[in-house]
Amino acid sequence: MITSHPTRARTDDHPVAVAAGPEPSGAPAPRRGLTLAQLRARFTPYGFLTPTGVLLIVLMVTPIVMVVQYSLMDRVITNKNPAFVGFQNYLEVLTDPVFTVAVRNTLVFTVGSVVAHFVIGLAFALLLNTPLLSHRVKAFFRVLYVLPWLFTVAIIAVLWRLLLNPNGVVNYLLGTFGLTDGQTQWLSDPSTALGAVTFINIWSGYPFFMISLLAGLQGIPRDLYEAARVDGAGWWGQFRNVTLPQLRPIIVSMALLDFIWTTQQFALIWMTTGGGPITSTEMLSTFTYKLAFTQYDFSVASAAAVVVLLLSMVLAFFYVRHQKARD
Repeated sequence: MITSHPTRARTDDHPVAVAAGPEPSGAPAPRRGLTLAQLRARFTPYGFLTPTGVLLIVLMVTPIVMVVQYSLMDRVITNKNPAFVGFQNYLEVLTDPVFTVAVRNTLVFTVGSVVAHFVIGLAFALLLNTPLLSHRVKAFFRVLYVLPWLFTVAIIAVLWRLLLNPNGVVNYLLGTFGLTDGQTQWLSDPSTALGAVTFINIWSGYPFFMISLLAGLQGIPRDLYEAARVDGAGWWGQFRNVTLPQLRPIIVSMALLDFIWTTQQFALIWMTTGGGPITSTEMLSTFTYKLAFTQYDFSVASAAAVVVLLLSMVLAFFYVRHQKARD
């Protein structure tokens, strides 16, 4: 048996010292302190984010915490010594019949608006992307179709209140063609008010879908359409098997965003009908506003605001989840 010494070796009968090997790989390396340059490089991004973080805390987190706190108290602001009542304010909101009406109106208003925004926006986007029209004609219609998106909510509300007036242009045209008697109270009749404000919101919001879908259409490779035509697909087959699948991520993202924004629509409703007549156009936003600044019941209004916040967070969760899946 031949054995070797770990630190000695023999050459020409003379012992020669052999250097010891390196330390085992499992041994911990000596820890060195971070230099000033390394610390600066590590914390510089946080320095840039600090102003935004402070603004978010002051302008978003703090008000939300205050509203949640108010919703658990009794008669805050108007009462010097408000008492803790727990979830009583939430019970009062959820059992209020006007709240049920507001939820139903909000769903009708939102679903109708989002579906119409998609249909109209897609139709106009396809029209503006067709090779059958010249560039000048398409440029003219692009400017024309995007005009509703350039107006502020106040201008849109005043404009349509004048147009839908009993003596306005809409009644005049409908009466001239014999479609109505020409004296319809579009915004004052409970049977037509919700449909009227939904139509106004559709008119003012479809350019958001149109512009987004037009950008998506222009990004679809032409090779896909050529391959579809080679396979014998007509215009409907190309639309169903090429256009819609390519636009699906944009459609889902825009629909979720539009749903969130439309459920929180307040200015347009308030400046056209104020939630009336009676409760025919009462939305969650106007319902909460009236609780706070008409009835001065800030505790119940805070509870209603928290309910709306939770519903919005559910929609936001699905939107963020879809964006992560898309990425």
